Amino acid sequence: MPIRFFVVFLMFALCLCAPKYTLASHTLNYFKTSTVTEESGDEVFRIEIGMSGKDVKYETIVKPYLKTRLAVRLKDTEPGKLDRIINVKNPLVNKIKVQEVGEKLTQIAVELNEDLTDNYKVYTMERDKRAKKPYRLVIDIKKPVKKQKATIEGIKGRAVVLDPGHGGSDSGAIGPSGARECDVALSVSLKVRDILTSNGASVRMTRETDKDVYGWNATAPQELRARVNVGNYAPETDIFVSVHCNAFASPTAHGMETYYFATSSKGKKLASLINEELAAAGGLTNRGVKTANFYVIKNSDKPATLLELAFITNPREEELLTDEDYQNKLAEAIVKGIARYFSE
Repeated sequence: MPIRFFVVFLMFALCLCAPKYTLASHTLNYFKTSTVTEESGDEVFRIEIGMSGKDVKYETIVKPYLKTRLAVRLKDTEPGKLDRIINVKNPLVNKIKVQEVGEKLTQIAVELNEDLTDNYKVYTMERDKRAKKPYRLVIDIKKPVKKQKATIEGIKGRAVVLDPGHGGSDSGAIGPSGARECDVALSVSLKVRDILTSNGASVRMTRETDKDVYGWNATAPQELRARVNVGNYAPETDIFVSVHCNAFASPTAHGMETYYFATSSKGKKLASLINEELAAAGGLTNRGVKTANFYVIKNSDKPATLLELAFITNPREEELLTDEDYQNKLAEAIVKGIARYFSE
């Protein structure tokens, strides 16, 4: 065989055997943010992501339980030279993440400071040669109109003790990503306090910071007794509510539940009503209303309940528990349950 034909044959064979690498149709190559006034007079925060080609296919993802995050997945697309984390100076948006989430699949994740609800729009814009802008994916985010919160009946004049579980030398359970039970319990309890006080209730907190109630490195009996005494030593106290997160060795354990001491009929009523509201607002599996000998509900002179908001050892539920929007939902649900206890 002549050498010339042998070389051609060899090159053809190599082409057939070589692995096939295909490039994505689109590469991100442009990023810009701006504040734009619409014809209606509303201001929107605009995010523009430029691409090397047009007609990009995408899907928008907003999880119902996590409305402070908007994700847009671009198909047949590579992130190019865009920064993977983009910090944004805007009251609405915290940061933007550019992530490769699959083969030729790029995700733009927008982390917001407020509930997104329906205040966003995702669309594409044609190339603008005069402004030197390529074909773009555009995300418009409008500031939500805050609704006036209605007064919650049945709370005014009531005295409530809130007990954020753990704290100080006792962090409580820790989630797979490092979230601490003591921090979640305190954050939710403070939100409950604010709603209660804004509706005319008197609230005592066993702790308002990350600390031991009795004192640093207190024994478990000392710490628990100190928490109960906050309510027992205040004769005007109407109810005692202890806030916790559940934990289990298996990360698949999930759901919420509430507890009361078996001989307390009023404690059962309180636990049951808050349970109903948490189940409706949180959307988690309801593990029910149960009895237990937990010190704080057994030794409280007042009707008492202990709440297990979710399993912090479950990755999905840990993410929910650390989301401020979700914490607000839980706090509102707890207050609604308390209000029903006093009014029904």
